[in-house]
Amino acid sequence: MSLKAARSAGTREAILTAAERLFAEHGVSAVSNRQISEAAGQGNNAAVGYHFGAKTELIRAVVRRHAEPIDALRQRMLARTGASREVRDWVACLVRPGAQHLAELGGPTWYARFAAQLMTDPVLRELMIDEAFGPSLAHTLDGLNRCLPDLPPPVRLQRGDMARHLMVHALAERERALADGATAGHADWGTYADGLVDALSGLWLAPVTIAP
Repeated sequence: MSLKAARSAGTREAILTAAERLFAEHGVSAVSNRQISEAAGQGNNAAVGYHFGAKTELIRAVVRRHAEPIDALRQRMLARTGASREVRDWVACLVRPGAQHLAELGGPTWYARFAAQLMTDPVLRELMIDEAFGPSLAHTLDGLNRCLPDLPPPVRLQRGDMARHLMVHALAERERALADGATAGHADWGTYADGLVDALSGLWLAPVTIAP
């Protein structure tokens, strides 16, 4: 790699890190390209546009930066899960890759809060899903659905929404607590993931009392 290419790659990484942090802490709409450039140590306020174009492309790049390693972790979990008929095994494949990725990043992290910001915006939510929803996630959801053949479709959809919100925002809340210096209830991401898997498994297996 040439010196110019290395510098360009370094600038892109600095911009991605700055954007992820600012978006996580303040929300996407509240952060300008100029603020991102300054936080990334770039004297040129046009640096974000030069390297990424529109803000949506910058957001896509941040999501991809994390979606790929999370997907790799999930693929390895799926290989161990096989054709399990246990709901908890499939819920673990939903939860643990993201939690493990955050643990491997060390501290501080911002991705969980960044993801939560995107999931509360109707347009950015679709972008997030488009970038993060790959074959391993589809495989996981298929496995979970096979374990719940008697769950009525409307209840399945409702619990899917509940599970997604709980997973996204629980990880974000722990990340926020850690950033604030709190213990966040557990000593590590793995233990926290255990509790989240327990809670989500209970949600999926809860009795159905509404009329079909």
